[in-house]
Amino acid sequence: MVPNKLSSPDSSSTWTAEKNKLFENALAIYDQETHDRWHKIARIVGGTTEEEVKRQYEILVHDINCIESGKVPLPKYRKVGESNISNHEKRLKSLKL
Repeated sequence: MVPNKLSSPDSSSTWTAEKNKLFENALAIYDQETHDRWHKIARIVGGTTEEEVKRQYEILVHDINCIESGKVPLPKYRKVGESNISNHEKRLKSLKL
């Protein structure tokens, strides 16, 4: 997975998949009513500031809103046992040359 570079101009932090997982787990622990929520989440994630954590949350909310509003198409999953070779490729493979 490609790290997610925060779009904040003064941010030098890169969000790896590991950091993102820590962030999401911390969000589940510390809800909106938690005192010093962003500070606590930043401490769990490590190597981030409260502002970076808040920005990552804004990105997450934006992504969720885009998905829920239908702006992001759902991936086309293959059915169990289905090949990822197209019909055209299958026909080409069956040609006897």
